[in-house]
Amino acid sequence: MSELPHLVPATTRGFGRPAKGIFFAFGRRFFLLLLIGLVWLGPAWNDSRYLYAMLFWDVAVLAAWVWDLRRLPRPAQLDVSRVWSQPIQLDVNARVALELQNPGGLPITVQLTDDAPASFQCGTPQLDVVARGKETAAASYVVRAGERGDAKFGKVYLRYRSALNIAERWAVVPLSQTVRVYPNLEESQRDTIYLIRSRQIAMEKRHQQQRGQGREFESLREYREGDEWRDICWSATARRGKLISQSHRIERSQTVWIVLDAGRLLRARVRGLSKLDFGVAAALSLAQVALYSGDRVAMLAYGRRIQQRLPAGRGSGHVRALLEGLALVKGEELEADHQRAAEALLTFQKRRSLVVWLTDLSETAATPEVIESVSRLARRHLVLFTVIDQPELRELLGERPATLREMFRHVAAQEIVQRRDVLLRTLRQQGVLTLEVDPSRLSSAVVNQYLGAKERGLI
Repeated sequence: MSELPHLVPATTRGFGRPAKGIFFAFGRRFFLLLLIGLVWLGPAWNDSRYLYAMLFWDVAVLAAWVWDLRRLPRPAQLDVSRVWSQPIQLDVNARVALELQNPGGLPITVQLTDDAPASFQCGTPQLDVVARGKETAAASYVVRAGERGDAKFGKVYLRYRSALNIAERWAVVPLSQTVRVYPNLEESQRDTIYLIRSRQIAMEKRHQQQRGQGREFESLREYREGDEWRDICWSATARRGKLISQSHRIERSQTVWIVLDAGRLLRARVRGLSKLDFGVAAALSLAQVALYSGDRVAMLAYGRRIQQRLPAGRGSGHVRALLEGLALVKGEELEADHQRAAEALLTFQKRRSLVVWLTDLSETAATPEVIESVSRLARRHLVLFTVIDQPELRELLGERPATLREMFRHVAAQEIVQRRDVLLRTLRQQGVLTLEVDPSRLSSAVVNQYLGAKERGLI
């Protein structure tokens, strides 16, 4: 994906401020020096004047602490930056660096604590760096985002001291930053390249074009007996003084709508990710393949309301907009409004197109609302209805029940699977393409179905 560098979060930079309340502390060697002063207690048993020596030692240690504290650079002199080297992708390790510039001449040892979001599965990052005078020191840590969308990083907290380690300062650097977590771009790109090679999409562009069908303009020629009057180009006829007809070809550029269900059923987690995450990854892979093959891609993500809608388009700018929209799709706790999605799509897309609907089926005795909505769409569009399977159901059917409890679970799973098969069979009878697939194979299965429909000229 050519725009990967543009997806890298911006570098943020700030200067330190004194921590609220207490902004200084005692270093480890301060307490060590105080303990050394206790040696005066031994001779003090025989001569109390040694207690004055111990008091003088303690005052000297305190004076050394004040002197060391004043040597440390002030918080406003410390320049801290948060630097990203790659886009943040779902369930992919990313490295972020904290850079500290020390403008003073005194080397300092700094502990940096970054306020990272809990969803980044990195705990509370604490980094130790040694910043020499007039130099910049850097340290990095690894984050792994567990959710798509926008996440907020907060302040960076500093604790720094000199080599003597007698005094210590505390500071806060305001580096609040909102970063966007994208779907797994590398996996999507890898799947796309593999599928492009395996199915040879390049041949699709050189496909033999059939004249006399379709309404996409190809060329002009002299009028022949049997040509339709609507095919006559009157402007060319006027210029040439004889009848000129337009030759058409089958439209190779079609519109592909990706409809993504973000309701409660898609919040179910499989192998650490939600079904919605797998659906987003499949949508991204399909979009890249469809754009490569010359089609226009549109996207509709919905829950109780329409979350994201992107009209049909192509080009690098459209890919970026599609990626941003998919990153912001969030799973909802309520059942999705499938009828609203169908009505919106019928309103936005009048011309026949391919609709790839990624969803799941609820376990209900009545016909699910999504089935009725797909049936409405199938009267005008070619629909690829994709159900994200639950692997545990198939695994349960493959086991032999040994107890009464396992038998009831086996029968319940069998009823669910059979009902799904009946619903999908009903849709197939209405001309709907159906697909029920394991989440791990969702991207490749959807893209293969799309390519098959293109090859057969179904859209």
